Amino acid sequence: MEYKVDAQARGVRIIAGDETKQRRELLNQLIGIAEQYEFSEIILPSIEPAVVYTEKAGPEVLGQMYAFPDKKGRELCLRPEGTATIQLLADKHFKNQKDVKLWYFERCWRYERPSLGRYREFFQFGLEVLNPGDKGRSTSELIDIAQAIIATRSSKYEINRSVKRGLAYYTEDGFEISVPSLGAQKQVLGGGAYKQGVGFALGFDRLMLS
Repeated sequence: MEYKVDAQARGVRIIAGDETKQRRELLNQLIGIAEQYEFSEIILPSIEPAVVYTEKAGPEVLGQMYAFPDKKGRELCLRPEGTATIQLLADKHFKNQKDVKLWYFERCWRYERPSLGRYREFFQFGLEVLNPGDKGRSTSELIDIAQAIIATRSSKYEINRSVKRGLAYYTEDGFEISVPSLGAQKQVLGGGAYKQGVGFALGFDRLMLS
């Protein structure tokens, strides 16, 4: 069940009761699938330097960022998505390691018009393979995992294996999975290859709705 209070910001939710149990059950399923394929958890910061995204993400995300200066005037932002930070880690900490498999489950924030399945504070579940020895093989494995994840909630979905992704860091056409029954917010998962690896992220809230 979702609750609203008078002082609550637009596009965020307070969730309690049976829905929290259902969300936890689904998350445990997704973690189980990821770890079955030997992915390990990584926990990302909620507040980051805005430059992380201004350099990597592109105009789609930049226009929706919650950005603000801190007390010393440094430009920070609430994390709008996870992959850009993962790329920085690939450059700095995993540069000499091959096939680093990571999963994350994080809150993200984007300033956009709220609707069913689209919130300003939302949850993202993602998988990334950094420095893959065979990028094509890793992409195929990720698509298999993505389909297994979607199948936990929906038996009817559509997969597009070659689509231009809106984020600037993608180096080639990516892939998307949609659940038509969700209507306007039918895209549930998207991913593709970038310089340091390949990965995908799914909208956990939309997967719940499906």
